[in-house]
Amino acid sequence: ALPDLSGVHQITGTWMGSTTVPCTYVPSEGFTQHTLSWSLERDSGVSTIFLRDDSGDHILPAKFRGRVSVPKHSPGDASLLIENLEMTDSGHYTCQVVWRSTDNSLIKREVTTTVKVVKVAATKPIIRAGELGLTLPAGASTSLTCEASGSPPISYRWFRSAPAGTAALLSSGAELAWPSLRPSDSGTYFCEAENR
Repeated sequence: ALPDLSGVHQITGTWMGSTTVPCTYVPSEGFTQHTLSWSLERDSGVSTIFLRDDSGDHILPAKFRGRVSVPKHSPGDASLLIENLEMTDSGHYTCQVVWRSTDNSLIKREVTTTVKVVKVAATKPIIRAGELGLTLPAGASTSLTCEASGSPPISYRWFRSAPAGTAALLSSGAELAWPSLRPSDSGTYFCEAENR
């Protein structure tokens, strides 16, 4: 059977996060991958951003260097991983694979995916308690971890309720840890998550 590519029509990536633009095929006998390329179409025109040929992998625009890659040792997987997504990465990405058949003819297939990069606000965080839960003996060690999703980077701040309805800032970081609990550590703790 002739090789064919499969991908998806549209994909949404989170600004500053990473996304994989799928492009796969079932390797078939008698066909070897000759070249694999990814091109990006934007208002300014079409540019090749990734090319794999006999001489290796080439990432052409400087703005993608160190941010895009294609799996090396997975036959049939030509998917493009884009990291540290920028708003300007939005556009139409075309995966093109050329195979050489045993009789030396070339077969070309391509599939196009629209990538949309969006900014996502940090979600309301959740707090995960250490393994033992929230009621612990003095001297035990424990931790609380704050988790939110959204466009990275997400920063966290921990507070503890203080008298007269105020809150005291304890630390900035996702985890709040106690190496050895004291009775005075009992209380109500709050976590805040924020992104740009």
